[in-house]
Amino acid sequence: MICTGQCVVREATSDDAIKIAEIWNPIISDTPFTFTNIRKTPENLAKDIDGKNGAFFVACQNEDIVGFATYGAFRNGPGYAYTKEHSIILAPHAHGKGIGRALMSALEAHAAATGVHSMWAGVSAENPAAICFHAALGYTEVARLPEVGFKFNRWIDLVLMQKVLTQRSV
Repeated sequence: MICTGQCVVREATSDDAIKIAEIWNPIISDTPFTFTNIRKTPENLAKDIDGKNGAFFVACQNEDIVGFATYGAFRNGPGYAYTKEHSIILAPHAHGKGIGRALMSALEAHAAATGVHSMWAGVSAENPAAICFHAALGYTEVARLPEVGFKFNRWIDLVLMQKVLTQRSV
């Protein structure tokens, strides 16, 4: 899959873990866009990538990773087997170039091909660009959970957005 600016989207490998951590950790440390404060290690990311069975993608420009997207369980239990939640993060210089759209296209195609019915995004209310991005991709805001995240000594709302990927019955 190709996006603008000579960007290639491909399945992630454990060898990508160091660069993914370099992109993800500043978001964890410096922004309210994720509610965790636990930094990612290359070792844990490599295990996560290996355990995702192809549900982890990276975007590369000139052979440099500039973003990633992955999905996994929405909640535990067999009743949620066809519902997933995703994460997408781009390096700051990769925004506005179609890279996020290309990553989401690959991610959603993979999910739909594996039978995923519903894809969810949990977006910090303090990240309006991410809310607009998801809306532009067809995600609908279905709930705002007030004050469920706590970071930087303040409460932050969580916006839940959903996109139905398949109409099939199980």
